[in-house]
Amino acid sequence: MARDPKTTGEHLIALYGHIKGLKKDIHTIKDNHLKHMHEDIDKTSKKIDYILGLIIAALGAVAAKYFGIF
Repeated sequence: MARDPKTTGEHLIALYGHIKGLKKDIHTIKDNHLKHMHEDIDKTSKKIDYILGLIIAALGAVAAKYFGIF
């Protein structure tokens, strides 16, 4: 466990370390997590579009059968 800072200089150095660590965390989130999340959303969107297309096609076939087109 780190020792507690006693002087103003030690406080500033401790704060700088926390800010630098926070910047690294934000950079990691932006570069890694958001990129993967965007790719996953795109994959899900394609699947949903495919399923909706199948549902619309099935409803069209049922409607065509009901109205006697086929």
